[in-house]
Amino acid sequence: MYLWREQPFRGHDMTLDKRAVVISADDADGSKGTDEGKYVYCIIEGDQPYSFGGLGIGGRNDEVYTIHHGALAAVVSDTPVVMYDPTRENALAHEHAIETVMKEFTVIPMSFGTVFRTEDDVVEFLKDTSEALQDVLRKLKDKIEFGLKVIWDPETVLREVEQDSEDIRRLKEEILSNRLASTYFARMQLGRLVEQALAERSDAYVRDVYDRLRDCATASRHNKPIGDKMILNAAFLVERQKSGEFDLKVQEIAQRYDGKLRFQYTGPWPPYNFVNIRLKLERAGAMS
Repeated sequence: MYLWREQPFRGHDMTLDKRAVVISADDADGSKGTDEGKYVYCIIEGDQPYSFGGLGIGGRNDEVYTIHHGALAAVVSDTPVVMYDPTRENALAHEHAIETVMKEFTVIPMSFGTVFRTEDDVVEFLKDTSEALQDVLRKLKDKIEFGLKVIWDPETVLREVEQDSEDIRRLKEEILSNRLASTYFARMQLGRLVEQALAERSDAYVRDVYDRLRDCATASRHNKPIGDKMILNAAFLVERQKSGEFDLKVQEIAQRYDGKLRFQYTGPWPPYNFVNIRLKLERAGAMS
């Protein structure tokens, strides 16, 4: 598939040690694991305390605020040390907090459900990973993510392919008129021709979309399409000042393929697809 990335965006993968906690299913019933911890939403630059309102996950309207180490800050809220189920309500609370912060800051989003036991643990996390986090923040500075899915109607595209391919039209006519001694092998051949033509048409559409967006995006990330009608599932990293240009370009492409392709365009988002911070988790009961 056609994918491009400008350096230095190779994906930022960090495996970090220890201080995040996860509660076992047995502890998640409320009888255990009720100590207060810190739920971490994202990382930003800043050496002054900030507050973003009562947006905290868990339905208690906990204040979302910052914990600092040097020039770095973790955006957190107080929380019981529990394992959060990825319900719609919890996921929206997590995303809303990050999106609120994103209006003012470049963010490194943390994975859903990241809980630290104490403020000291958060500070230690920032201290131990400060160099890597600052490097990522420099590369993501003033950049946001947009999502783009492209969906086609296979039947409509198939009719178009048949019109454009003389070999497919001829073989189909011969099969329908029973002029061939063996239609089984002819149908097999027709199936292969159609499959190849559809794949080539899909690749051509995707290549054209990427080429037309190249000049107004910094990087792209291709995700696996969902279902047999989606031909593109991509994320684009865009400079804030170019977001309007990117938006207009997507609209132009959608108009160009009106009636052939359907575009699902979302954002702006935090750069979820361009940062992957993996934490080694320890069960709360095993932590001192």
